[in-house]
Amino acid sequence: MTLIRTKYNRRSFLKLSSAAGGGVMIGFSWLASCKPAAEEITSVPEEWFDINAFIKIGDNGLVTIMSPNPEIGQNVKTSMPMIVAEELDVDWKNVTVEQAPLNTELYKRQLAGGSQSIRRGWQSLRMAGATGRRVLLEAAAQKWQVPVSELTTDKGIISHNSGKSLGYGEVASLATSVEIPEEVDVKDIKDFKLIGTDVRNVDAPKIVTGQPLFGLDLKRDGMLIAMIVHPPAFGMKLMSFDATDALAVPGIKDVFKVNTAPEEKQWSDTNAFTELVAVVGESTWQVMKAKKALTVEWEKDSALEASEDHERKLQQAISKAPSEAARKDGDPNKAFSKAARIIEKTYSAPFLAHNTMEPMNFFAHVTEDTAELVGPIQTPEYLRKSVSSLLGMAEDKIKIDMTRMGGGFGRRLYGNFGMEAVAISKQAKAPIKLVYTREDDMTQGTYRPAYKITYRAALDDNNTLTAFHIRGAGIHGGPVFANRFPAGTVDNYLAENQNVDSNISTGAWRAPRSNFVAGAEQSFIDEVAEEAGKDPVDFRLALFDRAINNPVGDDNDYDPERYAGVLRLVKEKAKWGQGIPGVSRGISAYYCHNSYVAQVVDVMMEKGRPRVKKVWCAVDCGIVINPIAAKNQIEGGIIDGIGHAMYSNITVKNGAPDQSNFDRYRLIRQREAPLEIETFFVENGIDPTGLGEPSLPPIMGALANALYKATGKRVYKQPFSQQDIVLG
Repeated sequence: MTLIRTKYNRRSFLKLSSAAGGGVMIGFSWLASCKPAAEEITSVPEEWFDINAFIKIGDNGLVTIMSPNPEIGQNVKTSMPMIVAEELDVDWKNVTVEQAPLNTELYKRQLAGGSQSIRRGWQSLRMAGATGRRVLLEAAAQKWQVPVSELTTDKGIISHNSGKSLGYGEVASLATSVEIPEEVDVKDIKDFKLIGTDVRNVDAPKIVTGQPLFGLDLKRDGMLIAMIVHPPAFGMKLMSFDATDALAVPGIKDVFKVNTAPEEKQWSDTNAFTELVAVVGESTWQVMKAKKALTVEWEKDSALEASEDHERKLQQAISKAPSEAARKDGDPNKAFSKAARIIEKTYSAPFLAHNTMEPMNFFAHVTEDTAELVGPIQTPEYLRKSVSSLLGMAEDKIKIDMTRMGGGFGRRLYGNFGMEAVAISKQAKAPIKLVYTREDDMTQGTYRPAYKITYRAALDDNNTLTAFHIRGAGIHGGPVFANRFPAGTVDNYLAENQNVDSNISTGAWRAPRSNFVAGAEQSFIDEVAEEAGKDPVDFRLALFDRAINNPVGDDNDYDPERYAGVLRLVKEKAKWGQGIPGVSRGISAYYCHNSYVAQVVDVMMEKGRPRVKKVWCAVDCGIVINPIAAKNQIEGGIIDGIGHAMYSNITVKNGAPDQSNFDRYRLIRQREAPLEIETFFVENGIDPTGLGEPSLPPIMGALANALYKATGKRVYKQPFSQQDIVLG
């Protein structure tokens, strides 16, 4: 056991403990006694008892555990309750799961983003479960008049060394009056029973049987359907519209203009189009038909941009030094002037759409005094603040329920679709569900930024790396992480970032910035290793050794030993260096979201085209809560990364996106996914770190390096397929 103080963030914890209502609800049912009848397990309890803010227990042993984080497919709805259940000491086979609303009075960080849900919730979830277990033990001790030290728990049963036992439900009422202790024991890692075992997604049965879980499934009495029409190009705004023909469509209730700009804008209010035409009707089909019948006139608001404009602006940005370097070690200019050889390469990547499989949607019912919102949102707390600003309504009058999301990837961090639903409901004076078409979303913006980056490396006569220079530019923010590898590994180092403005809205896209930088960096490292005549793995390991034994600078934000560890692990598992006939291999290693990932990609040629045969992946993310779910996350990130590196692209002509649906926006096909993915996790007992995003960035570099080995061509621009390299 490890002793932890419940005063760790105790003010908020005790505040949580006083509440009995809302929040994301994760329900557990387990044994009410040693050998209960089946009906005793499944029956609804007559009375519930609040143990703390996270746990309610029924008089028959049925338990509900609160968990606040939105579920976007990252499986926190299964993994987070596993943590509580582990410390509470219950049997997972009797667990059920539910989702419930935003409640900032009860919980902190009700947000899905940055692969931080498990990392940020680890301690508080353990403490919640352990505290619940402790007060139940205290209650049983009082009931039996014995010391707590003589009691043990197992699968929801409290036992005394005399042989007596009872279920949690039998002492739940007593436990509510037990004072929360100053300290509680949490389990030693070696004693985990549930954490580290494979547990299936708790929503899977409902998903495959079509039960309503997602925002798009929502139905309410009196609910109308709404859709929006936004300008056809960035840099344009609404001038006028004629709704005569649209209003003539049967079932259409109203057509009007809405403005969704809040008084006080937050980072999550990223939106290129705030003045819209809304169409409200009885059914989705009627509203879609009415949209087509609308006559809308638009006017130019600012310069209409094109892809070539961004290419030019990005190139100009990386061609000149910024006023201040993001990081500078040593004397890079002097080192480059004395170099025996200089390698310089430039990489670029286009805008990318998020393309969540579940279309964007949100329900809103706004009255004079309250607002009820229900939908798939990654940032419900920020949405509530923006709605409050838009409506001039106090936040405590705004209720937000979170549904399961059919994908997020960063798109649902930005709540413009929720704001639109609110504005439409207010004006329509009715509950409405806003539904986007694919074209509405793909042409709306909030894209992954377009990027360009130039790397320079200096080698001396002994093929030693003596200087490294990175200069990157991006739309609405440069991509360079100044303090990440190879910072700390070379004496003379310079990192520079440049911002390029645009009226095209951009935002976080799965593994922000890393989704581009990792591929470019790891491709360049391979090219430098080749110029130096060194094996790419050995070249990287030598740099990590420098960072371990004699690091440059004090601000390196990675652990070189863990970094080198995943690289050595994937080298061992893939048997790197042992040639496989007909197979070309590429490697990469990258750190982001507090985790370390190294990958080997095996490519083979089929009918003159390269095909990904296998991906080997080593991951250091600390303790793995749910291995089967973790592997799913890793595999999904790998496939997603390959697909977007190879095929995806948003281009702009006269301010209008060229791609508005999947007929022109290319996603990976099933036949193009790797034939096999094998994942290995480092077991080090470190607290969990990010997992939803870290496997995507490095796959782009490993793939590029494998393609070079297979075709003899290096790729410097995404999508790779437009550089005469196609996976088929």
